[in-house]
Amino acid sequence: MRKSLSKEVFNQLFTEARSHHHWTKKPVRDEDLKSLYEIIKYGPTSGNLQPARIVFVRSEEGKRKLYPALEGMGSNLGQVQSAPVTAIIAQDPLFWKEAPRLFPRMDVKGMFENDVAFAESIAYRSSSLTGAYLMIAARGMGLDVCPMSGFHNDIIDETFFKENSWKTNFICTIGYGDDSRLYSRDPRLTFDKACRFE
Repeated sequence: MRKSLSKEVFNQLFTEARSHHHWTKKPVRDEDLKSLYEIIKYGPTSGNLQPARIVFVRSEEGKRKLYPALEGMGSNLGQVQSAPVTAIIAQDPLFWKEAPRLFPRMDVKGMFENDVAFAESIAYRSSSLTGAYLMIAARGMGLDVCPMSGFHNDIIDETFFKENSWKTNFICTIGYGDDSRLYSRDPRLTFDKACRFE
């Protein structure tokens, strides 16, 4: 039987973790990002079909390509400018082409190939899950994150995914946050407000 993780682990992943908007200058190594992917690729997705695709934008040239998609979106542009890495969490709507290899026990390729709307819903849902795994795993590695949806998807898609079928889901800055510049924590809904038993 598996044991529950310690309170300290949950504190780091959830209860004491914060979304950072300001960053230290400590760099994030390529090896850390590769290790991060090696963890999150085991998170469950629909039919193990893994539609998420991730671009880790870390060079100055890459960041400049992101800036037009963030113009007019409040503080998001400044956050991306100062963060060591911005991950573009995208989805491949043609993920089902890998189905015979990734889910060999059943022939599911046809149900996606013949129903574009269904395939898109699965791609969006599972890539969102993978993005959440990325944030939690990054926190587990001692990194900080800040997910964002305030950007122009079409600009990112045109800039980064012109040569393939990928579509942007959301972006997430990654690095080592500046704790001295954190805002007071906003409230959370109580169990009774957000949940119920049936």
